[in-house]
Amino acid sequence: MTSFADITTMGVGGEIAYFIEPTTRVGLIEAVEDADSKGLPLVVIGGGSNMLIADTPFNGVVVRDARRLITVPDEAAPVEGQDRTVHVNAEAGANWDDFVAFTVELGLEGVEGLSGIPGTVGASVVQNIGAYGQEVATSVESVEVWDRQTKTTRELLPEDLHFGYRYSALKASMYEAPGRPSSQFFPTPRYVVLSVTFALTHSAQGTVGYGQLAKALGVEVGDRMATKDIREAVLKVRAAKGMLEDPTRYALPAMAGAKREANILTDLQRLAAVNEAAHINPTEDGLPAPDYNRHSCGSFFMNPILPADQAANLPEGAPRFDATLPNGEAGVKTSAAWLIDHAGCHKGFAVAPDAQASLSTQHTLALTNRGQATASDIEQLARTIQQRVREAFGIELIPEPVCVGVLA
Repeated sequence: MTSFADITTMGVGGEIAYFIEPTTRVGLIEAVEDADSKGLPLVVIGGGSNMLIADTPFNGVVVRDARRLITVPDEAAPVEGQDRTVHVNAEAGANWDDFVAFTVELGLEGVEGLSGIPGTVGASVVQNIGAYGQEVATSVESVEVWDRQTKTTRELLPEDLHFGYRYSALKASMYEAPGRPSSQFFPTPRYVVLSVTFALTHSAQGTVGYGQLAKALGVEVGDRMATKDIREAVLKVRAAKGMLEDPTRYALPAMAGAKREANILTDLQRLAAVNEAAHINPTEDGLPAPDYNRHSCGSFFMNPILPADQAANLPEGAPRFDATLPNGEAGVKTSAAWLIDHAGCHKGFAVAPDAQASLSTQHTLALTNRGQATASDIEQLARTIQQRVREAFGIELIPEPVCVGVLA
């Protein structure tokens, strides 16, 4: 029986009563509608990179879209002197980094800075993933969804999606307020993504839009460089932080076919090179040894956006960035990683010396499974960090992953 531990990057979570992988658009809609009509708990999962599920059995339906087609309805190389926009459509189940690699190889600009983010195309628009100066929102033309409330398909445009920091109308449909699940649509949004159409630019060069990335490339922010070089630099920076998924997970039967084979092999070669440099031997089956810093949900807590009066109480050295509060008023965003570190939870922090869950040894914002952790172990670590930050700064950290049966 498939478990959430088999299909999530954290590697924890209980057994699943009904695990379905539709291979057609109609099959996906029918699987969702069947669960809804029977009143069964429903999880539509992508790459499992943004979920923390309880250890107890999940007596409901888990749907993972097995459609992974990526197509280019336009001319990939526009006529000289004309609009250089190229549309790319991807089915929701397509692996996100497969999609990024595809566009870079095709000579398209727009998502190269989002290389290496685990998950699927469908999940990317729910979360509005972002990194190194780019957000998925800036490249989305439209999203085709199944509306679980009206029982119809819809095409949502950017103005319908209300993209914000790690936010969209899709995600908002799951919550009554930040961190408080909806009684109607949780843990699956009202709108189930079927496919996404992106508007990218025909260009083999992209803009370096982030200081840390510019430093890695030896250039200035705003400089233009080959998108292939930007992608490689992003992957190296993410690897140094443990913020890539562990490609050895694709050896699990439950993960078969979830990512393109050629890209898995490339990722395994990258991990093997990192391990060799650190004098870490391969496993008995010849695969690179797992990197437990990658057994995480990535950034576990969202960067808090505070009202101005609360931000005024931050210590002098705390990062501050202009941001917008959910009510539309001006606010101040600070760094969750900084708060965690300055609350005494440093890299590698654990609640006990023998604990199987700890902060990454490379990044204070990643909670990791060191090999034998349970969801309860991760929850205990998360609550301890929340408490310390609350006591030190009076700020409540909100988990970024979808949490089911934990951290309620």
